[in-house]
Order: sequence, then C-alpha cells, then structure tokens
Amino acid sequence: MDTSGHTHSYGCCFDRKIVSCVLFLHASSMSLSDYKYRNITQTDYNHIHTLLIGENYGKRPVRTFFDFRHTNPPENLDTKWSPLVLLTNLRSISKVKVVSFLMGLTLMFLIMASYTLTWDKKGLLLTPSPDQIRPVFVPTCTAVADVSSENTSKDIKLLVKSIRSKLEYTPRKVPDEKDVIERDSHLFSVIPRHFLPNMKSPCWYEEFSGELSSDPYRRNLFTLRSKSFKTICDHLRTNFQQHLHHRDGKLFRLRCLPFFYIIGQPKCGTTDLFHRLLLHPEVKFNTMKEPHWWTRKRFGYIRFKDGFQENFPVEDYLDLFDLAAHKLQEVISGNSSGDHRALQLITGEASASTMWDNQAWSYLDGEKEVAEPPFLVQDFIHTVQPGAKIIIMLRDPVERLYSDYLYFKMANKSAEDFHQKVIDSVHLFQSCLSEGTLRSCVYNTSLSNAMPVRLNLGMYIIFLLDWLTVFQREQILVLRLEDYAANLKVTIKQVFDFLSLGPLSEQLEAALTKRPCLTPGGRPTETWARCVQQPETSSGNFTSL
Repeated sequence: MDTSGHTHSYGCCFDRKIVSCVLFLHASSMSLSDYKYRNITQTDYNHIHTLLIGENYGKRPVRTFFDFRHTNPPENLDTKWSPLVLLTNLRSISKVKVVSFLMGLTLMFLIMASYTLTWDKKGLLLTPSPDQIRPVFVPTCTAVADVSSENTSKDIKLLVKSIRSKLEYTPRKVPDEKDVIERDSHLFSVIPRHFLPNMKSPCWYEEFSGELSSDPYRRNLFTLRSKSFKTICDHLRTNFQQHLHHRDGKLFRLRCLPFFYIIGQPKCGTTDLFHRLLLHPEVKFNTMKEPHWWTRKRFGYIRFKDGFQENFPVEDYLDLFDLAAHKLQEVISGNSSGDHRALQLITGEASASTMWDNQAWSYLDGEKEVAEPPFLVQDFIHTVQPGAKIIIMLRDPVERLYSDYLYFKMANKSAEDFHQKVIDSVHLFQSCLSEGTLRSCVYNTSLSNAMPVRLNLGMYIIFLLDWLTVFQREQILVLRLEDYAANLKVTIKQVFDFLSLGPLSEQLEAALTKRPCLTPGGRPTETWARCVQQPETSSGNFTSL
C-alpha cells in the first residue's frame, strides 16, 4: 500500500491533464482550448468538486529521427577502404572519375524514368510520401514516447467532449424502502430496526437456540478463507457461554454491526488508515479489514471471474464483530474491570469495494435489460443502519489508476503497457458514452470487465453523489491521500473527531503517527505490531489481532 502520496516517476508521457479530466469528470470550468501537454510527474490536487487540471502547460521539445545537425564525421574517425579499391591503382584517378560519371548517368536515368511513370501521382518513385516522413517522438528520461500522440489527444478530447455533454447530474431514483427489504428479506429478519440504547455501537440481543456444547462458529465461511479469523474464533468459542445473556429463562447473545465503514477507494490508503485506527482503545476490537460482504460474498461471489460459489449468510458477517460484542457484554454483566466508558467501543470495516462495486446485480438480474443497477449497496446499508458513519479516501485519479495497474498486473509491467491499456479503456468508455448515460457506463459490468484497467473507479463524483442520495452530508467524511500523507496527525484527528473518539495517551499518539505503519505489501510493520497487544485469553481483556 502506497501511503506516501508521492508522485511516481513513470517515465511515460501519459498526459495527466487529459486523463485526470476523463477520470474526475467535473470539467464544467474548463474549455477544450485549454488542453495542452505536461509532464506526468507534476501534481495538481484539488477538492472533490474541482477539476484536477492545471492552467499553464508547456509543450515538450520534439526531436525527430530526421536530425542532420551532426552529419560531419568525427575527426578521428578510422576509415576502412574496401578490398575492391585497394586492388586498384590509386594513381588511376581518371578511371574512378569515369566510373563515377557512368553511375551518375545511370542514377539520373532511373529518376527521370520514375518521374515519367508516376506523373499522375505528382511525386517521384524514390521520394517518400509526406505520410512517410512524420516526426517520430523519441523517449526521454522524463517521459516515454508519445505514441500516436496527436491521434490519442484527439480521441481523448472527443471523450472529454462526450463526458462534458453528459455532466449534468440527474439524481438516481432511490428505491422504496419496502422494495429494499423485500429484495433481501432474510437480512432484515436477522437485524432489527432499532438498537440498544446507551451503547454507541449498533448492537442488539439475538436469542441463542443452539446447543451450549456446540461450536457456534463451525459453519462460518469466513473461517475457511481467513486463518487469522479462524484463530480468533478458536479463542471466542472457549468462553462463548460466559458471554451469553440470561433473561426470562432464555439465552441471548449480543450482536453488533460496524459503527463505521471505510468504503473506498482501492489504492487510496484505506488499509493504512484502518490499521492506525486499531491503535485507538475504543476501536481495537476488530478482526477483519475487508470482508467484502455487502458487495460480493452475500451474493455468493468471492471473485466475479470465478463465478458463483456460496452465499455467505449475514450471521457469518456478524460473527466478525463478536470480539467487540463479547467485551461489551462483559461491561453490561459487570464482569469487566473497566468502567462503563467501554460501552463507547465501536467496530468498523474497510472493504474498498463498498463505494463502487455493484456488479453482483448484473449477475443476479442478467436476463433483465436495465441500464443501471436497480439497487446499490448503500440502499441496504442505509435501510439496515441509517446512522452509519461513512469514510471515503480518495487520491489523484491518475496516481490511483497507475497504482491499481501495478498491484493487479502480474507480469510485463511497464509505462508503455500502462499507457496503451488506458488508451484502450478510454476508447471502450467513449463507445459506451455514445449510447448510454454517464452513470450507466460507470456501473456497466460488461464494460468494466472489458477495460484493461479499471478506469471507471476514478469516476469519484458519480459514486459520491449516489451515496449522498441516501446518507446525509454530515455522515460522510471525504479524505485525500495527499493530505493524509502530508499531515498524518491532523488528518487522523479529523477522523477521530468524526467518529467521536476520546483522546489518546502520548505513547499511543506517538505510535499511531509513526511511519511507516505498513510494509509495501500492506502488512503491519514490527514497530506497529509492538504497539498493539495480543489478546489476553485468561482475563478476557481482548485487544485487536
């Protein structure tokens, strides 16, 4: 996970200005006459409602292969004579002149003949056509050659023009609540409409009807795919009975949903933010960063390319938050050494697919011809949990796209390959826009699968406005990776304030702002691991794993 926020030295002349416009889609203040080229290594970050395009761009120096400025040979050039000349007498200069004269006549005859034969073409046979003498761009250390740059520029400008013509945002038709509930009746039969009072986390009691001797986690599908969560379940089952609530001769278990969701975007620093949040005492009882339940697993998909596998029931998803539920139950039962401030414990998850991935509907409603998904993820989250807190991390869309390319591309990575894949994706997206709306193309699963790079994930404005159709503005916190990397302490405090978290001790605050928190592979560093205690199974004083 790249959290530095620094611009990569791609060594490619991929036009940041044009692609930023294509990705960010908010070009209302920019005319097409402003389009020129600039180097990819420049950064130009603005707010979500502004276009990531600068105003002053200089043209790159162009050098062609037809450069005769250095035609004079070096003075120390060691010239080698051919054997034929060596066999002749150097004094026989007259013979050489005769041969040269005859060769000149022959050449003149050929030229005149070609001129006569090709008179209707108005050119010489040995003269290349103007199309054959096009300037050829030469790669430099700061930019890769502009392959067909003029045609590429025209194509992308045409795409920008198409996007600009469809920029007027028409709010989506939000489905009725009853339709959302009917679409997944089991989900709403498990999760109640109201949660326990005096508790910050959205929790409730669920009647436990199983055998006390049975393993409540034996069928959880997340344990089959996560060794770390399986280890946590092994720990939770050892004292599961002690955390049951007795009332009216029945047994109940405390269930909780996440208090907050970090919903995206991929390659924007969500993993780093999530692991730093785990250092806070009120957030540390979390078990899995990216369950991808709302977007994929509840529909039976792990990876869409692998096809349908098995539905992960909502009960399995709720098990992910049992670590916090057990701690909260200890406080309610009076078995905890801590005070009732522990009731302020919260949980969260950070599936980076939540903001944008609604592909499952195209598989579920494949036979229906619909331009846009009938339901979006936020419809279900809001219906289940109207007070949820939403955190979004964004990044310069070109930087995000390149980082995404590096992460998912398995071999033969190069700036040239990235450039070509983006151009191919731009053409596909342009073709979609010629027939459909901007939103329909952003959510088009077939188009997403066809594009070599995930260009549509950079259409931030569409996703953000669609989330605002169901959640209030004060429920959504939008961060920029560039700000997060430049001033980590200030940005983290902004997140803490948004989640209404208490202050940290000096030791935890220093540990939280240490760099780096994660390795390039996204795993916690040794420095970070030393700051997070392991669970104390004997006392039940759980901490994050």
